[in-house]
Amino acid sequence: MNFPETIQTERLLLRPWRESDAATLYSYVWDPRIGPSCGWKPHESEAESLETIRGILSADGTYAITLEGNPIGCISLQPTRNPACIGHLELGYWMGVPHWGNGYMPEAAGALIRCGFEELGLTEIWCAHYAENHNSRRVIKKLGFTYRFRAMEQNGLGETKEVWYYAKTP
Repeated sequence: MNFPETIQTERLLLRPWRESDAATLYSYVWDPRIGPSCGWKPHESEAESLETIRGILSADGTYAITLEGNPIGCISLQPTRNPACIGHLELGYWMGVPHWGNGYMPEAAGALIRCGFEELGLTEIWCAHYAENHNSRRVIKKLGFTYRFRAMEQNGLGETKEVWYYAKTP
């Protein structure tokens, strides 16, 4: 898929993660309010954040959400892992706690969704959240996704959790 290098919104720039972002990434993802709500453990060091940038966050379709040049969160469109949604991309995201409640995530996600439909020609985009993640549920509803189903899945922490799946079409 040919994702654009960057995506500009009114207040934000979505751009690739850089190795020089490791300290900023760590400043957010050590916080246990971030990782576990997404299914991964908080980072234990800046070195771990750097390895995450080099590996997971370097994937095509993954962007740092930046405000005035500084990363404040992450957003991506990646192949879904749920068998019921195979062949489609799934929106994933997190935001650094100091930036919660400012409308940045719906703004960033809306831009990436538009890109997916208008530039990449996607016919459906999926999104999911753990049942207890009410912040993600609010974002998903603001974005106009439609609830489709629930599934029990094991997360990256080895826990079995209820996951709610939603889809959106152009």
